[in-house]
Amino acid sequence: MKRPFSLFRSAIIAAAALFVWGEHAGAQSRDRSMQLVSEFPLVNDDGQPLPNHNVTLPGPIDKLPGVVVAANPDGTTTLVEFYDLNCPYCRIASADIADMVAVDPELRLVLVPYPVLGIASIAASRVELAVAKLGTRQQFYDFHHRVYSQRGVTDGPRALEVARGLGFHQRALTRLGDGEEITKTIKAHVALGNSLGLAATPAFVIDGVAILGYPGRDGLQKIVDAAGACGKVMC
Repeated sequence: MKRPFSLFRSAIIAAAALFVWGEHAGAQSRDRSMQLVSEFPLVNDDGQPLPNHNVTLPGPIDKLPGVVVAANPDGTTTLVEFYDLNCPYCRIASADIADMVAVDPELRLVLVPYPVLGIASIAASRVELAVAKLGTRQQFYDFHHRVYSQRGVTDGPRALEVARGLGFHQRALTRLGDGEEITKTIKAHVALGNSLGLAATPAFVIDGVAILGYPGRDGLQKIVDAAGACGKVMC
């Protein structure tokens, strides 16, 4: 008999999930003013100001547990994306960024699971982080795209179904996803995002600048092109 994904049956794990969400909600309230900051006069595809601010990273983000260099690991321009599997703008960004990395081998994509939109997102991220631990970089990126190809909310069971479609075994995913190691990883990712003032999803970090929200395909392409040419988000 298959063991159910116990996030929904364990009060201890649910409490841990609520603690993580509570941390983010408090940080969002404190950092809401960051959404109005624009260190650079960036705009999104609608011509609206794109909130952004300088950040100092504590170290290489891609070295953190649960963070995956999902595409072009040898690329020279690194785009770090913090995303939630239930964020509709992250869904749009996922498809656009896939096109960008497919045509630009110098664009190195680093994905940071950032489950801040509720309990379903945390449960799905537990599965996602188990996939990152057990699978290859390509399997992780395939999982990422398959989740975003779905409609509706992705919770633990739906994420498990996606992972099974990629050849993973539910028992192994559940055992790992339910563990303290992944709980610590989720807390670390949320704490990092909070420390960087990432009060929106998706959020991007490129060349020491945090960008809040999705600027659209053209807007993001301009930022990436500037970073590649000038080493900063605007030339």
